[in-house]
Amino acid sequence: MPIGFEIEERVAEIARRTTEFVRDVVIPEEQACDGDVHAGPEPLRRRLQDAAREAGVFAPHVDAAWGGLGLDLRGQAVVFEAAGYSLLGPLALNCAAPDEGNTHLLEVVATKEQKERYLRPLAAGETRSCFAMTEPAPGAGSDPRALMTTATRIDGGWRIDGRKWFISGADGAAFAICMARTSGGPGDPGGATMFLIAADNPGMKIVRNIDTLDRGLFGGHSEIAFEGCEVGDEAVLGEVDQGFAYAQVRLGPARMTHCMRWLGVARRAQDIALERAADRSAFGKPLAELGMVQQMLADSEIDIETSRAVLWRACWELDQGRPAAQHTSIAKTYVSEAVHRVVDRAVQICGALGISGDAPLSRLYREVRPFRIYDGPSETHRWAIAKRAVRAARERRDTHHAAEPLR
Repeated sequence: MPIGFEIEERVAEIARRTTEFVRDVVIPEEQACDGDVHAGPEPLRRRLQDAAREAGVFAPHVDAAWGGLGLDLRGQAVVFEAAGYSLLGPLALNCAAPDEGNTHLLEVVATKEQKERYLRPLAAGETRSCFAMTEPAPGAGSDPRALMTTATRIDGGWRIDGRKWFISGADGAAFAICMARTSGGPGDPGGATMFLIAADNPGMKIVRNIDTLDRGLFGGHSEIAFEGCEVGDEAVLGEVDQGFAYAQVRLGPARMTHCMRWLGVARRAQDIALERAADRSAFGKPLAELGMVQQMLADSEIDIETSRAVLWRACWELDQGRPAAQHTSIAKTYVSEAVHRVVDRAVQICGALGISGDAPLSRLYREVRPFRIYDGPSETHRWAIAKRAVRAARERRDTHHAAEPLR
């Protein structure tokens, strides 16, 4: 089956406007706050998103029925990369994590009433959200089956008890999508349910905001306690005990949108390195004419182009509704590591400037390192990639043997 990588004219135009918007509006705002938005300055978010609406680039991923531009994943790949050129670009377009992934999940799974209450304001940028799955050890992390948070049946609803941590964007979020165990125990492959929990629920409290290497995610990363958190049956998102299945609705595309945004960061770092290599001279000639610098620049070009290719392939598979777990795992692993390599090389090429506050590279470096952990660490993805490859090889072998004529 042919794979389509064509960029539609409408998508190209949105990407062009996004590029100009990020350059003229967003990067100056990023420089003014040094890319540090963990404290979540709400006026900044409102200002950026109002400007994105005026530029016609707001909510590219959201269906037109909810006020967005309705791009498929291949279209998002082009526009999100342009937005990711600045750390605050995705926030401005309202396509930053975790809201972007939650928007998609709600569009697919939520009831009509849930969409009106939670999706509509989220898509419009009136509210923010968080996705509460990760737990302190020994709870859910790389292995979601270790889920320990419980949801127990009570009259008219559920009582949720447990602790979550590293919940991105929780501080200031209007609601959480919380994963809790409704049957079985830690280690079981099923038995999880998603719940929509409003931030004013007295049983959900932010314990602390965690100090982390990165500083560019609006609202930071929080530890949350669910203690006797009571919700009604209408809070169940989807069906009871189907939470892990619904998580795949969110996580596959979310891994790809992470890749899209961080690829924009890699392009920015490479542009800085190219400019520095062209302008800075050492040993009697421009850096760009020195062999080792040329190799680093070339390797970064290769990493960027290869990242884009594997990303677009995975997005095409998802857009076609084809099984894409293998391609999304490959893309997430490769892109997360390639982006880190590109930024690291840019720091090296720029030398003292690269590690100073006079250029944004040190800031970008801090942001991209956690990407190799977010949405599954590289080691977990490699384990899954290998398992699928071995399974496919066995199936091919068995099919071949079954087709052999009897002798």
